[in-house]
Amino acid sequence: MANSISNYTSENRGRVLLLFLLFLLAMYELITAGLPNFAIICLLPLIVVYIYITFKWRMFTFWTLIVVNYFLQMKDIHVPGPMSLPDELLELILLAIAIIDSEQDPHFARAGNLMLLAVMIWCGFCTLEVFNDSCNLGINISAWFTGFRLLAIQLVWILLVFSIYISSPQILMTYLKLWALLAVFSAFWTYKQEYWGMTAAEKLWMETRGRTTHIINGGTLIRYFSTFSDAANYGCNAAASAVAFIIFGITNRLRKGKVFFLIVALIVIWGMFQSGTRTGIFCLAAGLMTYIFLSKSVKIAVPFTILFAIAGFLLVFTTIGNGNQQIRRMRSAFNKNDASANVRDINQEAIKKYIKDAPWGIGMGMSPENVPANNKFRKLSTIPPDSEYVFIWVHTGPIGITVFVCCMVLMLFGGCIVVLFKLRNKTLIGIGAGLCGAFVAIQLGGYANQVLYQYPNGLTFFGGMAIVYILPYLEPEWDEYEKKRISQIEEKKQLRLEKKRKI
Repeated sequence: MANSISNYTSENRGRVLLLFLLFLLAMYELITAGLPNFAIICLLPLIVVYIYITFKWRMFTFWTLIVVNYFLQMKDIHVPGPMSLPDELLELILLAIAIIDSEQDPHFARAGNLMLLAVMIWCGFCTLEVFNDSCNLGINISAWFTGFRLLAIQLVWILLVFSIYISSPQILMTYLKLWALLAVFSAFWTYKQEYWGMTAAEKLWMETRGRTTHIINGGTLIRYFSTFSDAANYGCNAAASAVAFIIFGITNRLRKGKVFFLIVALIVIWGMFQSGTRTGIFCLAAGLMTYIFLSKSVKIAVPFTILFAIAGFLLVFTTIGNGNQQIRRMRSAFNKNDASANVRDINQEAIKKYIKDAPWGIGMGMSPENVPANNKFRKLSTIPPDSEYVFIWVHTGPIGITVFVCCMVLMLFGGCIVVLFKLRNKTLIGIGAGLCGAFVAIQLGGYANQVLYQYPNGLTFFGGMAIVYILPYLEPEWDEYEKKRISQIEEKKQLRLEKKRKI
């Protein structure tokens, strides 16, 4: 044993010396600065390994981004520093790798589309917001940059990353299946919260910040939030995701793909109902109606319309299912006298009075911490916005919300053009229509709740829209991929038939 250690040391003197120096540094940090710095030093070798893996298998970082983004707001996960930091670091690493590999894989050109134009217009407006001094407090670069980073620049990273790294049919299918599995895990976690109990961190949140909005009807109804920040975020995400999975399942040419995505959709819809998010019903309906338009098919439009009509009739005009509290809560979405809806209307009326004097809004990144108590627009900074659109309206004014809506419509319009006129493969048309439907659904969710930029929605649904624009580039390769998969399935069927005949 002693000889083997001695031989290793003599052969790897540099590595041994480096490890010994790291050990001494770790001990020094533990004694002088405490456990956090000690932990950072101990993690340095892992960081080196991660960098090696990143450059060896570049898709590893992309899949890491998708998974990390999905669980950022889970109550038991605590991110040191800004919550956006892991996403932004991984996206910048991916873009750095893409720049290094640009000669071999020049995929940056695929990002030149209407979505990029819409994003650039929005980023341009948000850049001008740096000069917004409606509150008469001087230009606050720090506050502006915080808002700019979260509302605008992250859309650039998302568009570029998805345009570059979704580069083959195999990667596209892997992404869609990974998304489906993550959504199923969220539904499983909802089941776990409901029937097996919550973790200590989840219980603490429910008893403090979430108590008034998630324990309702005198404590008899609990709104479950799964791996998300809150029930509204989870419900809208589940509704938009279910739209995509339903359409993927209907349009998939492979039987296994149909069964997989349709089962996932049913599981995710169950989770949506457990969230008690009433907006989810409208998100689901809006997304599927988008598909009816994009399908250009009477055979699809008629049954879907009948299904919507029956579901709407049952919810609005009957009491079927009222024994289930979650269904009763969903039914209250159609009640014009609902208390929570009235509170939102009151808040928005108050905002209208103040926003008249701030056509550019109170400023990006401005919050109660930035606006003093004696300021004219203090009230605007403290009123709960209730929705992403109202939040943007408050911070960028009537001008800003108009620009934002136009940019979102432009993104969607470009995606619909791709689906309607630039694709021929039915499965790809289904994928494009599903992603457009999901985009519409989450936009409606953002109109009613502050969920559009919440994790994991930004990456998932703006990334999905970016995928729609690159589908024409993938179509020739997709045709070959699909033919190969169908022929493989046919060969397996023939082999099974031959075995049965021999028996």
